[in-house]
Amino acid sequence: MADKSKFIEYIDDALEKSKETALSHLFFTYQGIPYPVTMCTSETFRALDTFEARSDDIVLASYPKCGSNWILHIVSELIFAVSKKKYTCPEFPVLECGDAEKYQRMKLFPSPRILTTHLHYDKLPQSVFKSKVKILAIFRNPKDTAVSFFHFHNDVPDIPSYASWGEFFRQFMKGQVSWGSYFDFAINWNKYIDDENVKFILYEDLKENLVVGIKQISEFLGFSLTDEQVRTISARCTFQAMRENSRETHGAIGPFLFRKGEVGDWKNLFNETQSQEMDERFKACLAGTSLGAKLKYEPHCLA
Repeated sequence: MADKSKFIEYIDDALEKSKETALSHLFFTYQGIPYPVTMCTSETFRALDTFEARSDDIVLASYPKCGSNWILHIVSELIFAVSKKKYTCPEFPVLECGDAEKYQRMKLFPSPRILTTHLHYDKLPQSVFKSKVKILAIFRNPKDTAVSFFHFHNDVPDIPSYASWGEFFRQFMKGQVSWGSYFDFAINWNKYIDDENVKFILYEDLKENLVVGIKQISEFLGFSLTDEQVRTISARCTFQAMRENSRETHGAIGPFLFRKGEVGDWKNLFNETQSQEMDERFKACLAGTSLGAKLKYEPHCLA
């Protein structure tokens, strides 16, 4: 987990900036993708390729609201289990967020370092590939992702809100939200689904059987754990446990980061027209692809 005080300090600063930022001015575009001005800067993106990856770094890649904070906690617990040292990161953990000097400071951080990101695969620093860093790519069905993203915007005090779910849905489908289009992100990562250093994790699979998911993650990262250790970590890392401890771990924003975590929550907001539009977009972008199959769209989004 990131150092609690640093995480909360960074989030508080971003929320303070958000108070004075209208929704129409929330984004800037870098290399064709919109990013939030409250968390990212062009200077940081230009400095990104100076980041020096290590072979024992762990990258957690996901589109926003797909479970990155949950996976970060799980991997932190795995590191503690094998090293007996509590994992802390002195910086806000999202690689592309913060000031341009962070990559120099990160040279001093002890190994292993957990790096979360919402970037496309081909926008990661080249050193990640040269060092053959292990990458966990976390995906969630697009309907629940959209609903979670909407609630994050409209429930968190100080973050610019959308006038309605319908307005957010239109912007989401156009890719005019933070970190851009869900489908562009998925299409890009699908190209690397067979890379030996990339493992795809499905949010819904973790919800269904967390013990199996944690065991798969542990094996991919090369950690040797007993079944008892896996079960213990699983008990500490259920979504409900994360939610109950969220204020302690993530500050005031914690309950909003771990709002419900339910599979199928999209049914509470999507109307039939919106559902059909998403179905058609999924079919056009991901039907017949390896990632499309892994996402299990039919049971999760067509019920």
